[in-house]
Amino acid sequence: MALKKKPVTGMKDILPEEMALRQYVLSEIRKTYREFGFTEIETPVVEHIENLLSKQGGDNEKLIFKVMKRGEKLEKAFQSGDVDSVADSGLRYDLTLPLSRFYAENQASLPSPFKALQIGPVFRADRPQKGRFRQFFQCDIDIFGDGTNLSEIELILAIGTLLNRIGFGEKHPFRIVLNDREILRGLQCYAGFPEEDFEKVCISLDKADKIGEAGVREELLSLGYPEAAIDRYQSLLAELGTGASDIRRLGELLREVMPESICENLAEIMEAVQQISAVRLRVEFDPTLVRGMGYYTGPIFEIRAEDFSGSVGGGGRYDRMVGRFTGQDTPAVGFSIGFERIITIMLDAKEQVKDSPKKTAFLLEKGLPAERTIEAVNAAMVLRRRGEIVLLSRMNKNKKFQKEQLSEEGYTEFREFFRN
Repeated sequence: MALKKKPVTGMKDILPEEMALRQYVLSEIRKTYREFGFTEIETPVVEHIENLLSKQGGDNEKLIFKVMKRGEKLEKAFQSGDVDSVADSGLRYDLTLPLSRFYAENQASLPSPFKALQIGPVFRADRPQKGRFRQFFQCDIDIFGDGTNLSEIELILAIGTLLNRIGFGEKHPFRIVLNDREILRGLQCYAGFPEEDFEKVCISLDKADKIGEAGVREELLSLGYPEAAIDRYQSLLAELGTGASDIRRLGELLREVMPESICENLAEIMEAVQQISAVRLRVEFDPTLVRGMGYYTGPIFEIRAEDFSGSVGGGGRYDRMVGRFTGQDTPAVGFSIGFERIITIMLDAKEQVKDSPKKTAFLLEKGLPAERTIEAVNAAMVLRRRGEIVLLSRMNKNKKFQKEQLSEEGYTEFREFFRN
């Protein structure tokens, strides 16, 4: 059987140029988030299958890479004929659920509130497309133990600071849109949708960016919902603006079906972020924002960039997830950037790593005597101690082409060492 050179579908090899960009962005992520008081932790890529199938991950649970049992346990599972018992674990589809398990297990030894930074690969058996892979990196920041909107404000400011540092505010304009799951619930109740169908209706509403408002209307009609409820819902959305005053106005309108404090809380988050002079952010209210995860319980947010059709990050409050492990709910909120999509945007724009050290190539003629080789290595080590990048390489026969290739890799100076 011939070996295959290409990676598995949905996975990708990373070439040096992209790897350099990825490492630059990751270093900025760690630097920025540490400045905001987040501490880095790590969880395994393999998670208990019971946790992954706990009906908290929305449609992502359909995309789990399951890991089969091993040895005798696997044989017994096959003999039983119970297909579901063949797997006892799976690859994580996001970082939030493993982090909640981590906090539930270790909270006695963690500070309160606990500000976590987590970076690592996640896996989804999704249909690959531009900026979407089956293995991809997530970079999350989460806060446990603080039920006030200070947590949301800090998360948004941290994300905004990071994106501005890597050039997104200037080169790739973006905005952060906000909503609240309880506002979604209140809107549906006000329009006349059954309360027990909240998640079902949200699934249809979440398709608006793909099928348009007309498509959402047709889908809701096909599901048997009253035309009057759909019209009332969509007409209300058409009247709403994107500012804090619009959020408060909506709170007054929905006060019979939802506490006004929910809209007031979201408006306060928006106004606080907009009034911080140290970071310039475009923040908007979007009452159509759903976010597909079933575990969100309050404010939700999403990053939208002009250079990409989908979101490039998102998150929200999930106050009940830790309680699924411990029996006691804990305030929790997190924000994740779409690392792969951000890298895709930067690669398409042919961006280079900022402030990279000088790169010099030492080209050594073949057959160079030992003493001249030692001389070259010593000279390279002097420059390396200064923080410069120095490549030691044998000189190719086609020296011109060799230099052209190295120049494309960012080498700006060449030193040649000959026998004589």
